[in-house]
Amino acid sequence: MPPTRLLSRWTDSSALSVGVLGVGNIGLVHLKSARAMPGVDVVAAADAVPENRERAETEGVTRTYDDYATLLHSEDLDAAIVALPPFLHADAVEEAAAAGVDVFVEKPFARSTAEADQMLETAAAAGIHVSVDHTLRYQPDMVGVKEAYEDGSVGHVPYASITRLNDGPLGRPPIQNPPPSWPLDPDAAGGGSLLELGIHCFDVLEWLFGDLEVESAAMGETLDVPVEDAATVLMRAPETQTTITLHCGSYQWEQLPEVNTRLRLEGITGTISNQNHLRDNFYAGAAKSALENVASRVGGDRTVFGPTYYLQAHYKALEDFIDAIRNDETPPVDGEVGRRTLALAETAYELAEETDRGEVPPPEVTS
Repeated sequence: MPPTRLLSRWTDSSALSVGVLGVGNIGLVHLKSARAMPGVDVVAAADAVPENRERAETEGVTRTYDDYATLLHSEDLDAAIVALPPFLHADAVEEAAAAGVDVFVEKPFARSTAEADQMLETAAAAGIHVSVDHTLRYQPDMVGVKEAYEDGSVGHVPYASITRLNDGPLGRPPIQNPPPSWPLDPDAAGGGSLLELGIHCFDVLEWLFGDLEVESAAMGETLDVPVEDAATVLMRAPETQTTITLHCGSYQWEQLPEVNTRLRLEGITGTISNQNHLRDNFYAGAAKSALENVASRVGGDRTVFGPTYYLQAHYKALEDFIDAIRNDETPPVDGEVGRRTLALAETAYELAEETDRGEVPPPEVTS
């Protein structure tokens, strides 16, 4: 472990110093979450876009940079939140490793398993911890499903399904501002809906059922965009002998606070659904929280928001990372978890491509 890390390691007598790399939509969520946590000091933020740096300053961050590498090597940080586009994740982790800074990386962890391996090797050599923002497992309804499944009330679960939909990078019409270019660039993003939405589903399914095996997949292009806007994957969980279907897409107009994820476990004695684990008066409560946050922003209130139903999952994921590095422990959702979800996605892409080329072998005939 580099000496700089030993000197900057968090102690009970000082706050943990955090830098935020990227202050777009999700970066702002992480920034606000970190500022809400006791014993955490968001000392700086970086973004190439001037308006985003102004957002950070409005939230009370005193030092901003137009370059994340400059921030990492100018500030004495304990941790950095990497909320940059996927094509910058590897470089940001390399720069953080050189500075001896633990990292919390937005999903997808990388654009490929090869890139993920490089990032993990760099982190291991520098002795830094790496965590990935897989938040679906932190949503209260998903926690409820896991608890109900583990109490055994529905017995063996032969089949499960998960669907996750939203309106994607194009947004819900009417479009007022053009979307950023990188989500529609397969080289920059690594893929489309499967990496943006399905990656969360892979994580929550492994969290429930253990290792997964991808058996077949199909990619869809409902919209005229360069990346897939729909994906359907058939899997099997060997440990629990569960067959699972996953569908994700960015073709459906999302109407908040509608829950855009459906998870069902079909057990021998009954069904477990995440819809049954939403809190009472969910829609009214979510809408009220969202309006309060909007009013706070419009009014220029610099106090940190109270996380809504969706945003509390990001808060809890970041909190787990913060708690782990305070204790110099491996975060519960570490880089290896992020790599496994990428491996599943890569297999799905490969199988879908084989199907499109007609390379699927014929079924074996037995007498």
